[in-house]
Amino acid sequence: MQMIRAIVRPEKVGKVMKALFEAGYIAITRIPVAGRGKQRGLKVGDITYDELPKELLIIVVQDDDKDFAISTIIEAARTGEKGAFGDGKIFVSPVIEAYTISRGSKEL
Repeated sequence: MQMIRAIVRPEKVGKVMKALFEAGYIAITRIPVAGRGKQRGLKVGDITYDELPKELLIIVVQDDDKDFAISTIIEAARTGEKGAFGDGKIFVSPVIEAYTISRGSKEL
């Protein structure tokens, strides 16, 4: 299994969640976050906003579904055809073990 963490623009989160749901990824964790990327925030006049609001979406998928889930997120989260600075980032990491708390059972 693979854990996919996607940091996306707040205005894109609804579209991304809908796309994931329609693609069959129903279980999603959503967390509001703030931070900055390579552009080091946003400067408007004399004011620098170095922590911008984003949304962190977390899903766990089977290994074979990883590429499809990532492309689904990218397609829904990208601004325009070519994308723009601040569209977000996706991180993928292996899931070693997972447990369902209510049953106390280990997932495969």
